[in-house]
Amino acid sequence: MGITRAHRSNHARRLAWRATLGAGLVASFLTGGFASTSRAGPHIDAATATEAIASTPSSNERSAPKRRVDLETPTFSNPTRITNRLFPISRLTQVIQLGHEADETLRHEITLLDETKFVRWNGQRVETLVSQFVAYADGRVVEIAVDFFAQADDGSVWYFGENVDNYVDGVIDNHDGTWLAGRDGPPGMIMPANPQVGDVYRPENIPGLVFEEVTVKRINQTVAGPRGPVRGAILVQERLQDGVLEDKVFAPGYGEFEASVPVEDELVTVAVAAPTDVLGHSEPRRLERLADTAAELFDDAASQRWSKLEATVGRMTATWDRYHRDVPPLLEGQMTDALDALQSAVDNRDRDELRQAVINVGHAVHDIDLQFESPDEIDEDRIDVWHQQLRLDRAAHDVASVAGDRAILGAIADRIGCDDD
Repeated sequence: MGITRAHRSNHARRLAWRATLGAGLVASFLTGGFASTSRAGPHIDAATATEAIASTPSSNERSAPKRRVDLETPTFSNPTRITNRLFPISRLTQVIQLGHEADETLRHEITLLDETKFVRWNGQRVETLVSQFVAYADGRVVEIAVDFFAQADDGSVWYFGENVDNYVDGVIDNHDGTWLAGRDGPPGMIMPANPQVGDVYRPENIPGLVFEEVTVKRINQTVAGPRGPVRGAILVQERLQDGVLEDKVFAPGYGEFEASVPVEDELVTVAVAAPTDVLGHSEPRRLERLADTAAELFDDAASQRWSKLEATVGRMTATWDRYHRDVPPLLEGQMTDALDALQSAVDNRDRDELRQAVINVGHAVHDIDLQFESPDEIDEDRIDVWHQQLRLDRAAHDVASVAGDRAILGAIADRIGCDDD
């Protein structure tokens, strides 16, 4: 469902824009504190990325009765004008989420496409917004999907389905999780107009195919976003078809801001969102210099001596040391990890390892650039980086990775409206 995804038993459990809390987050919210979640690696964790600040719940909040708020049939007069502040998908052009599932790194890219889709349901022809979701595990594609959303006349946002491609070893393995309102069942409410504690609604409600039920646990929360405190967030708990529970936060300007699956040690967090986190100036020269050096270093890796490569990496690290304090926490961690891997490759005298680290630096730079440039411009740069990945995987005769690289290049081409060559 647009912005959150993960996979259980070949089924893509997905919901737009995921980010996450960690095993103790619900308890932390309900007791007025924040519990961080441990993970493999020093940077991407809840304490660094999304610190929740919550007051002790009142007796009314603790005892609020549950009530279904999605039982009335919605009407859609202007469905693509989504003004709901807790699910602002009509204005979010691209969101990057970073996280982990156990020891596996996760990355999600959620992009609003420049198109709409008409869905026939209940005698209505509803125009929906289309959002593309791309999920990676350890840098390799695991899912590419498109999701359909519309706002009802009362201000609630509804989920009209998704087309899902689940990947194994770089090729489509199945389409589990695919559904469409009108063809398979009803649309599902993904966000009420004015959520209150105790509200219950079902974003997906086609038993035997897809099912998710959400209960609102807290409202009017403040969370620490990529660039500072974000007020007016809500905390919900979601029960999936297989009985697994997810804890999520939705926040103004971000939509689904945090979500975790404690039993699977899964955490994904919004690292940056455009235009919410866009800054009012052009790309800093230091960041531009870092990107240019990384692009050159990929080709120089084969021809240059190690002493020269080591000097180049040293300059890149020094450039980053002078800039990193201005970067949102998860993006800072991602770049620091990539540069550490680059230094390790030089120390190990491993040219393939160096090229892979350079590619990771490129991805990190372009994520940071989302604060300064349009998603289309960033995606054009990402295509260059993925072509580097394709060259590296071809040289290694890694058939599965080559297939996955092509799938990602196709997905990026789709969202910028061009043919990938």
